[in-house]
This record gives sequence, C-alpha cells and structure tokens, in this order.
Amino acid sequence: MKLHLRRPRDLALALRDLARRRPHEAADYLDTHEEEWTALAGADPHDAADILEAIGEESAADLIADLTPGEAADVLEEMHDEAAADVLEELHLSEAAAAVSELAPEEAADIVGHLEDDTREAIFGAMEGGQVRDIRDLLRYPPDSAGGLMMPDHATLAAGITAGEAIEALRRLHEGLENVNYVYVVEHDGRLAGVVSFRELVFARPLTALDEVMVRHPVSVHPEADREEVSELIQRYDLLALPVVDGAGVLLGIVTIDDVMEAMQREASEDIAAMVGAGVEETLYTPFHRSVLHRLPWTAVNLATALAVAFVVSRFEPIISEIAVLAAYMPVVASVGGNSGAQSQAVIIRAMATDAVPSGQVRRVLGRSLLIGLVNGFAVGLLSGAIAGGFTHSAEIGFVIGLAAQVNLIVANLAGSGIPILLHRLGQDPAMASNIFMTMITDMVGFGGFLAIATVLL
Repeated sequence: MKLHLRRPRDLALALRDLARRRPHEAADYLDTHEEEWTALAGADPHDAADILEAIGEESAADLIADLTPGEAADVLEEMHDEAAADVLEELHLSEAAAAVSELAPEEAADIVGHLEDDTREAIFGAMEGGQVRDIRDLLRYPPDSAGGLMMPDHATLAAGITAGEAIEALRRLHEGLENVNYVYVVEHDGRLAGVVSFRELVFARPLTALDEVMVRHPVSVHPEADREEVSELIQRYDLLALPVVDGAGVLLGIVTIDDVMEAMQREASEDIAAMVGAGVEETLYTPFHRSVLHRLPWTAVNLATALAVAFVVSRFEPIISEIAVLAAYMPVVASVGGNSGAQSQAVIIRAMATDAVPSGQVRRVLGRSLLIGLVNGFAVGLLSGAIAGGFTHSAEIGFVIGLAAQVNLIVANLAGSGIPILLHRLGQDPAMASNIFMTMITDMVGFGGFLAIATVLL
C-alpha cells in the first residue's frame, strides 16, 4: 500500500485516520516507509503522537526507535503521559534513557511517574546525574501541586545589576530557556527579590538599575500549593507565570499559564469522572484491571442505592395495585427532580473548584437552593399536575403528582448543593460520586414520596 499524497499534512491526517480504523495496517505501512515516518515525526510530532497511541505500545516503540532521541522526545511529549510511559517500557533501556534525557524535566517527570519503580530506576541509571536530580526533585511533589507543575528552568538575574547588563545576560541564556515572559531577580542566596517583564527590561535605559524597574515581593506560591490555588492566583493577578518558592523564599521554578490551563482541563475531566464513580485517574490507556478496580466499588454502591429505592417502592404495592396509573407517573416525578438536582450540583461543584464557597456562606447557598426549588417546584408542579389531571380525568391524581413534583424539586435542589458541601466538610473530593447519592435521594423522594402522598390523599 502506498499513500500518494503531496502535502505532509495530508499524509499525517491520512495515516492518523488509518491508524484509528486499522491500526495494524498503519503500523505495517510506517514500518516499511521509514522515510515518511521520520519526516512526519519531525514535521508534526502531535499527529505522530496520535498515530502511535492508536497502533499500540509495541508497534509504537518500534517506530520511536527509528527516530533520533530529540525527535522521539518531541513525539513522547505530545502523547498522553500513560501512553508515553507504556512506550518507554517497550524500548531498549539505552533508547528510553536517551529519549527521556531530551525531555524537559517537568515533562519527563510527568511521564516516568507512571512507570514501575524498577523500570524508572533502570532508566535513571542510564542517564546523567544532573538530569536525574532535576526529575527526582519534581517527582517529590504530587502531580496536581505547584511543585508538580513547575518548570525548574527559568530566567533569573542577580540583584544589583543594570538593565543593560541584564539584557546582555539574557542573550547568553536564551537558548536554554523556553519562557522569558518574566525575568526573576534573585539575591545571592537564591531568594526571590523581584520580577520584571521582558518588555519593561527592553525599554529601560541601559544604565537603569534593575531594582528600579522590577516589581518587589511578587505573588508566589509554595510547591505544595494545589493547582486550584495556582489557577486562582494566575487568573486574579492576570499573570503569564507564577514563581514557586520554598519556605525560605528561594526560587524553585515557575508555573506557566499553559501548564495551569492543561491542569485545570484534567481537573474538570476528573470531576466529571468522579461524579459518576469512575476513577479520577482513569484514561483510555489505563490497564483494564485498574479500571475495573476503580469502577467496581462505586458500581456496587449504585446497586445498593437502587435496591434501597426498590425496597421503598415495594412498600407501596397496595396503592399501585389499586391505582395502576400511578406507576406511569413515578418516573416523571423522579426525572424532574434528578435534573434539577444535577443543575444545583454542577453550580456548586464549579464554585468549589475556584474556592468560591466560604464556610460562612454555606447557609446562604443552601437557602438560595431552597428558594430556587420552591419557585421551580411550584411551576413544574402546577404544570405536571394539570397535564396529569387532564390525561387521567382526575383532579385528585393531578394534585398528588403536582405536589410530589414540587416536593422532589425542593429536596433535589438541597441535595444537589448539600452533598458536595458535606463531602468537602468530610475531607473528600466534592465531586466524588456525588451524582450517585443525589440520584438515590431524588429517586427515593420521587418514587417513595409520590406514593406516600398518594396513599394519604387518594
């Protein structure tokens, strides 16, 4: 098979599509067209990474081995961290070490953090000591902390020099730096003294002292700070990067806005997974047995809550047998409550992600949810009751359905806001399977409450 495409981009897209549909054919094609593969990897590492993720780690490792260490590093950097780690495990030790050596320390730490300890140590043993030390320093911090996100390489200048001397120093440093939006000024012992933007430095007169143009005591974080705190500071102060300092004020690295955006995207996807009981660290590349272990406990909890709802409904068999039409309207009451609860839940979890719910505001938040439930519940109850009453030709049944819908919307709004707050108070992730518990409550009230009201009033 030969892909006759003139433009490299067209070839990349065609191979990516082929890899997703028929991965073995794509792997065979690239294996027999080495020049096309190396050209593709060098020109567009992102598309090359998509292709490698589609064809599997063994075939991907064979193709990575055909690249130079620098090209291999560029492609691995564009892959998902777990997928890149799987490829490294399939490479010869010397090839894996050479590729990791070409990665920036923060990128290398993200990838090798997914390796087994013995594999990681073997790769470190084949690398230079200075590179390994930088990666180990980053691995000491959780991946979702400022230390785990920071770039240890940054532009620093000594305090006490002039703007002209600073620019000359930056000319000598620029080849080894990726980010020079800000230049950080440090004391002789490494403590952060100030920051100056590259723009201010360029427009300053050459003999102007650096101390005169820098911002003293800039906003900074400790390496243990969570990514939410880092994101909040960057947004609040409209920064392109945030310095990370230790307890003594020594500059350790910087977290860029790009790193924060990527981390918050991961946070959002983890929250979505946690809300339904999936593992927050699970991806398409997580081994299936780990995915099973992540999901099974919450699936069992979901089964237990469903059985609890079934038990509640079974207590009302007499009224269902007597007025069978009630069974048709039970899902209606539960559904409107579930949707309303999910809306409240989404709002509160999004607010908590930005630390926007102080403990003193909890009562106000719950009161607001109650008010929304009352107003929406009245409107939905009135509408559903009128419709049900018209279909059944019974004002009594319509009243029961309308009242049950209103009660469920009130409870659902309170549960949607209250469950994440309660989980947060218990030291748990507010999104952790909160959807399962909220659904249990809205189903119990929707089914059980509806039938209880019907038993009393009909």
